[in-house]
Amino acid sequence: MDWNSLLSDNEDLLFTRYTPRYFPAADDMVRYLGDFAEKLGLNIRYGRRVTEVAKDERFRVTDSTGEVYEASTVVIATGPSKPNTPDIPGFELADLYNTVSVDPRDFVDQRVLIIGKGNSAFETAENLIETAAVIHVAGPGSLKLAWRTHYVGHLRAVNNNFLDTYQLKSQNAILDGNILNIAKDGDGYLVSVSFSRADEVVKDIYYDRVIACTGFRFDHEPYVGAAKPDLVINNRFPAQTSEWETTVPGLYVAGTLSQVRDFKKSTSGFIHGFRYQVRALHRALESKNHGVEWTHQRYEPDPATLTDAVLARVNRSSGLWQQFSFLADVIVPDGRYYEEMPLAYAHDHPPADDYFTISLEYGPDHDKVDPFDITVRRINQNDPGRAHDAAYL
Repeated sequence: MDWNSLLSDNEDLLFTRYTPRYFPAADDMVRYLGDFAEKLGLNIRYGRRVTEVAKDERFRVTDSTGEVYEASTVVIATGPSKPNTPDIPGFELADLYNTVSVDPRDFVDQRVLIIGKGNSAFETAENLIETAAVIHVAGPGSLKLAWRTHYVGHLRAVNNNFLDTYQLKSQNAILDGNILNIAKDGDGYLVSVSFSRADEVVKDIYYDRVIACTGFRFDHEPYVGAAKPDLVINNRFPAQTSEWETTVPGLYVAGTLSQVRDFKKSTSGFIHGFRYQVRALHRALESKNHGVEWTHQRYEPDPATLTDAVLARVNRSSGLWQQFSFLADVIVPDGRYYEEMPLAYAHDHPPADDYFTISLEYGPDHDKVDPFDITVRRINQNDPGRAHDAAYL
């Protein structure tokens, strides 16, 4: 099982050759990416930052050395690289997740507020449990657990030991509500919190440190004039079509920014998901710009043959498995079998008037079902007529 490798035909470029760890060190990923680029001979300019992207007839991309690149198609693969800064008065007083000290000794006997309820917030809280006097994790929304929702961006088990320290009555707590204001108070901070579960009662709470773990957003600034794409989801991501084209014709998105298409539903925000989307984007651009038909097989157009092909694919395709509810195989009645096409793309660019889509789906209200509650009955695997009622994949 490998959820960190990029896709290639080189067996040496499997991430499992670099480390056996389920959660590998960041340095292993840096080493892997360097080898990936070298062994595949990728044309990469290092040590440069894009300072401007402009467009008239073609795109003009300027880097920090002043060199200009022209192209008719540009793919953004920079990830959400700027800290997301909510509109909270005094937010600039907080330490940011990407720059705050990770040495727990810097927080001995301090009262610490962590703004945010995602993995970065709980990872930070977990790191400070043994040294901080009090840790509060605060945010307006309900806490969602990845093992229940099946979305890996929700709270992972590896980061949720902090929940025990709250529920088993140490000095730590989760505050459900909005941060209204952060003000300097002597050597610390006075933070106004509106509590969602208590009729929006507002309390002022003193902390020695405030840490912002509020996520990241797309860096919009280098894109100027006609090259500036529209933004969605609280202005954190570029808007995208089913083939990952932004509102700027010819400007596409790849990598973790592509999660707009299945935001908090599938796996596009992470390597094990977006690696298949990158391949699908390649196929979409080949089709659109070069007239190359999407990768497919041809089978005899009879039910038995096509059924065997479907069963072989759903039992072996890592793309359909990792990109549940997003990627699909598409079958045309004449026997053409297209592999790993985004469902929305298939509907927007159907390969024929009539077609079938094959995808792996969770059942209705699956995130409302506790997967460890044995009183919840499973649909028998030999009862395909009721499969659509199952909560599970």
